[in-house]
Amino acid sequence: MAKRAKMPAGGGGGGDLMKQIQQMQSKLAEAQAKLDDMEFEATSGGGAVHVLLTAHPALKTITIQPDAVDPDDVEMLQDLIMAAMNDGLEQVRSGQMQQLAGLAGGLKIPGMDLG
Repeated sequence: MAKRAKMPAGGGGGGDLMKQIQQMQSKLAEAQAKLDDMEFEATSGGGAVHVLLTAHPALKTITIQPDAVDPDDVEMLQDLIMAAMNDGLEQVRSGQMQQLAGLAGGLKIPGMDLG
């Protein structure tokens, strides 16, 4: 006859774990809502190129000053756009990490150290 595993006294704390998971889901939803409202700005070339991104990330606007457009040096404008976009995307990543940091830290799962 096979032996049955015994549950620890108190049922193993499954109810507490479910509460923690529900709290974490609520915090995650709050963090996501905050991210939905966030916008990130970046510029390059002393303001010659300005980009505005959402946290999804998606490009919302791009503004290029007329004096940044030189038909004889398109490569410079491309570099300015790329620099502004890369800076903006880094800001998005940082903002996402700040909003989501620590969400799992309060979750106490036996045998797992989540912070």
